[in-house]
Amino acid sequence: MSGKPRVVVVMPAYNAAKTLERTYADIPAGVVDRVILVDDVSRDDTVEIAQRLGLRVVIHVQNRGYGGNQKTCYIEALKDGADVVVMLHPDYQYDSRRIPALIEPILRGDADLVLGSRLANRDALAGGMPLYKYISNRFLTIVENLAFGQHLSECHTGFRAYSRRLLTTIPFVLNSDKFVFDTEIIAQAVAFGFRIAEIPVPTRYFPEASSVDLKNSVIYGLATLGVVARYLADRAGLVRSAQFQRRLADVISRYHLAQINSAEGTSATSNDVPPAVTT
Repeated sequence: MSGKPRVVVVMPAYNAAKTLERTYADIPAGVVDRVILVDDVSRDDTVEIAQRLGLRVVIHVQNRGYGGNQKTCYIEALKDGADVVVMLHPDYQYDSRRIPALIEPILRGDADLVLGSRLANRDALAGGMPLYKYISNRFLTIVENLAFGQHLSECHTGFRAYSRRLLTTIPFVLNSDKFVFDTEIIAQAVAFGFRIAEIPVPTRYFPEASSVDLKNSVIYGLATLGVVARYLADRAGLVRSAQFQRRLADVISRYHLAQINSAEGTSATSNDVPPAVTT
């Protein structure tokens, strides 16, 4: 990266009015060049609060789900000229004060994907993580480590940083619109040979924080195992998957691709806030 890398935080938001301002207030000054919030048809005042805070706001016409929201987040961040993209849930479950540590391995050139792990310090249960979530998280992470050849303490965190190089390579737009998007993007990072690192982050569980119930956790777990099976089948040459074979440039509109390419190297001093965009 030449000059000062442009750091963009993206917030996939749904009914985050109660926690958005606290999450934003904890972002360290002078570290982030832009914050983009993508609203997935919230029924509360998420959009109005984001606009009052001066964030760039993108509003979905219809609810697209957690994965669908992230697709918009990353496309918008790339168009904004981001060198590093931080995905931060606006529900205050993750400590945004850890952003400098999260992006440091990317800035050093040591990693292209950095995960903020709640399990690295083994205090997740003390931080309020339900026991069934802890057990399922550990089980799925062990399975994913074996399949992907990694040594991660957690693969299911919503606090992540990506290099521009990774996001302009992997075909993340082919991923699910549901929660399993997060697993798919790790599998893609491994498939394309990108380096993954992690840092410890504190665990926060409280009533306002978003959480998946037991039924949906089971569905998510089965979907995660499906991603692992699909990855292994692709690596073995049994069933090739476009998710692990194609590149982003091959699967998106050439108009969006031109905007992404023209934004590369954008000056990090441009912090004007565009009006809200509906997509």
